[in-house]
Amino acid sequence: MKRIWLVAACTMAVLPGTWAIGAPGTDAIRQASAKAPVPAHRSAQELVEAPVPAEIPVALLLDLSSQQVLFAREAGRRFMPASITKAMTAYTAFELIKEGKIAIATPVPISQELQDEWSGEGSSMFLQAGERPTIGQLILGSTTVSGNDATVALGVATTGSLEGWTELMNDNAAKLGMSETYFASANGFPDGGRTFTTARDLAILAEAIVTRHPRLYRNYFGRPLFKWRGITQYNHDPISGRVEGADGLKTGYTNEAGYTFLGSAKRDGRRLVLVLAGSPRSGMRNKAARELIEWGFERFETRPLFAAGTLVGEAEVQDGDAASVMLRAPADIAGTYRAGRPREPQLSIRYRGPLAAPIEEGEEVARLRIETPGFPPVEVPLEAAEPVAKAGPLRRLVNGLAGLVG
Repeated sequence: MKRIWLVAACTMAVLPGTWAIGAPGTDAIRQASAKAPVPAHRSAQELVEAPVPAEIPVALLLDLSSQQVLFAREAGRRFMPASITKAMTAYTAFELIKEGKIAIATPVPISQELQDEWSGEGSSMFLQAGERPTIGQLILGSTTVSGNDATVALGVATTGSLEGWTELMNDNAAKLGMSETYFASANGFPDGGRTFTTARDLAILAEAIVTRHPRLYRNYFGRPLFKWRGITQYNHDPISGRVEGADGLKTGYTNEAGYTFLGSAKRDGRRLVLVLAGSPRSGMRNKAARELIEWGFERFETRPLFAAGTLVGEAEVQDGDAASVMLRAPADIAGTYRAGRPREPQLSIRYRGPLAAPIEEGEEVARLRIETPGFPPVEVPLEAAEPVAKAGPLRRLVNGLAGLVG
């Protein structure tokens, strides 16, 4: 199927002071489509001095408010996530809690077998046989002190085996579109590289955690410490409590992986997500994490383009009771630019079309492409603002005749 570029010139409820979609001619559209895209593993900001030492091979800074990449270094390169794996363990638990399949207050009996195999093995909650921590306590033990034993206890209690738990983790990764990720481990313990991910995929995971489960995220990430059976342990998160607005997510370390970190912070309505992987030293990772996220807030600004529900344009419909369908923003859409240097973006609507009827209201049918000078292009979804039923025989005949005349 051919790809259609439609630049809308319809009536739009554009926010005051924001950029509106223009209506360039055919030549402008052809030039826009012919631009060489920025490679997916780099951003234009890699040419700007970002505070990430060259010794850290993988880095990504993403503004979730606009989906704009602010800095990227090998964002599509696979690496071993180490204990960042536990972020997916937490997300999997959050999904089960939301579905009512597990409850936070449910106690989990700790077996002698689990104690023998996992208590004190690497980072640990130091669980003992006969103890009955709750599901909620095990999640905290996993996210706050990176307890390998807590993670295993949570997975086995929920599905009956670690294999069953990692299968759930991989199912969730697939549903989120984490196409370059695989979990053979529930807790990130060294497994010869069978568990792997990318910075881009971890950013997808972070966004899913903070947007789909905001209450659980606040409760189980960013805690400074966790105490179990009189043992107090501190969170190794290098930004929470140190950077304004920072509230999680997860560090990791193994000899294979080096020092890794998936982090997030929200300030003035903007949420940034960062990923660092392969740092040779914890101090280097921690310093880079703090400086990179501050750099993102200080060097870039985000402004609104369209509020949720705003009509953005229209798309052609085939065999429908209407020849076109209005498109709206399903959520707030924003653009990012260098601080103090606002640049008007080029906006265009893209879809594979004409769209086939029937179309349901709220169905995602197109994407808005945002191209700001100096940044990689960003595409965000647009949804149908109204239903379009399939046309009856007479209407299809009229449509066919109109097409011939056109």
